[in-house]
Amino acid sequence: MSAGDRAIWVACHDCDLLHRLGEIPLGAEARCRRCGATLRKRHPRSIERTLALILGAAVLFVVANSFPFLSFDMKGQETQTTLVTGVHDLWTQGKPELAGLVLLTIFLAPLVQISILLYVLFPLHRGRVPWNVEGAFRLLRRVEPWSMMEVFMIGILVAIVKLLGMAKIVPGLSLWAFVLLFLLITGAVASLDPHAVWERVEERR
Repeated sequence: MSAGDRAIWVACHDCDLLHRLGEIPLGAEARCRRCGATLRKRHPRSIERTLALILGAAVLFVVANSFPFLSFDMKGQETQTTLVTGVHDLWTQGKPELAGLVLLTIFLAPLVQISILLYVLFPLHRGRVPWNVEGAFRLLRRVEPWSMMEVFMIGILVAIVKLLGMAKIVPGLSLWAFVLLFLLITGAVASLDPHAVWERVEERR
């Protein structure tokens, strides 16, 4: 199949200018003629690289939700918190809306994001096409904006700075796992080339 036969029409996400893209070499990217925004960036071994990152993220997600997040030592009394207990405390303090938002943005959205990427990429890596891959990808795009771990981390840093003069704060294993989890998910999203996924799906079908 020639490059002309594989040409596709793509609208710029920033200015909506329509482009006709042909075959893009590995490691290259196509930019909008009008505003310079990236239309497509073709990563080498995008599926395998993203799968490796998301497998690591899955392990870190379990660790981040299984161990203490922070320990507070105030006047000889030590208190340990986890991500789940933080949500529970907000709920018991009469803030169900905030508790639900935190649960959605730092637990449910990342969990769905990791699960969908594993569901789609692992079978493709093994040479199979997962059932309803189109629906899974649509759900992934809807969930991605709700994953706000970076906002949560900024809030945690602000809280730690304010509490340093009142108590001794010891970061837990969960905190470091959460930081690495955020970095791996960000890297996975950046390295994923959706066009490579659809090309692999068409090849396997």
